[in-house]
Amino acid sequence: MNDLDMDDFLLGADDEGSSRRRGRASAGRKRGGRRRRRRRNRGGFLAPLLALIVLVGVIGGGGYYGYMWLQGVTTAEDFSGPGTGEVVIEIRDGATASDVAQTLEEQGVVASARAFTNAIDAAGKSASLQPGDYRLRKGMAAKEAVTLLDPNMRLQTKITIVEGRRLVQIYDELAKKTGKPVKEFEDAAKDLDLPQGARGRLEGYAFPATYEITPKMSAADILNAMLDRYEHAVEEAGMAERAKRLGFSQHEMLTIASIVQAESGTAADMPKIARVIYNRLAMNPPMQLQMDSTVMYALNKYGIAATHAELDSKSPYNTYRRHGLPPGPISNPGEHAIEAALNPAKGPWIYFATTDPAKGITKFTDSYAEFQQFEAEFNRNYKGG
Repeated sequence: MNDLDMDDFLLGADDEGSSRRRGRASAGRKRGGRRRRRRRNRGGFLAPLLALIVLVGVIGGGGYYGYMWLQGVTTAEDFSGPGTGEVVIEIRDGATASDVAQTLEEQGVVASARAFTNAIDAAGKSASLQPGDYRLRKGMAAKEAVTLLDPNMRLQTKITIVEGRRLVQIYDELAKKTGKPVKEFEDAAKDLDLPQGARGRLEGYAFPATYEITPKMSAADILNAMLDRYEHAVEEAGMAERAKRLGFSQHEMLTIASIVQAESGTAADMPKIARVIYNRLAMNPPMQLQMDSTVMYALNKYGIAATHAELDSKSPYNTYRRHGLPPGPISNPGEHAIEAALNPAKGPWIYFATTDPAKGITKFTDSYAEFQQFEAEFNRNYKGG
């Protein structure tokens, strides 16, 4: 091999070796490139695949639960018809449609709670349920139950206690409206948590108002409702502070209000009658109140004029014989009488007389001679009536 051939050989060998090395490197790059591309391709394929799997799962799951919900709606067990018998259901304050549905199912009114919730949702009345007692039937269709749970069909009796009623009259009224015996109310009154000044007597504290009485309310529940209403009324009136400024306890103020209530013919007269009471109590020496209403209360009688024989009663409620206020209220006064006692009219009067009972006309004076004229006028009108 000549020098040229040797050079060519060496060059060729170098080129070939270089080519092989380049080839290996190139091949390595190609292989490496294919691997990287392969990984990218693998990731690009898996991501959509995983998303598709998740999407199918969501759709499938939603479809499944949607199907199950639809099955529940369409296949909820339900009775047919109006049902039979009678059952009283109580909806408690704050109860939801689901709570009521569960109660109805437990009581055998509807076949299933779901049937009721479906029916009340369909009627758009889920939010219209109100607390109270309702009369339903056993084994009735859910939609029929929805109809009977209308607030207007609640089992309740409205009892209006008129201002100035005595406790014995209130007991009679409650007994007639509820069917409970009078003794049940009398016994319940003994266990009430009355104000300390009441000395265990409910008279004066049974506030006159309109009450909704349900079949499940006991005698104690009813009386407590009246007592609660009294406490709310005197709190609203600020009685504690206002009575203190006038120099009386709340019990004494309630006693004055009860006399004002019993003696007045109209609300307009109440502040003046209250002023007569205060003026007599403030005299030195104090003047007897001489209220016929307190005497009649002591004798458990009714009327606007006591006889001479009745005025001889030795009862502590006889304000013709005793000075100062009687031991307690003689009636259950309303808001007007309480406000009149707390805010009496300004005036010098120490006498008053209802000169015309039929028309409710009452006259006031600070003159005894004029008062005697009022009495003569009363006697003429009262006897004539």
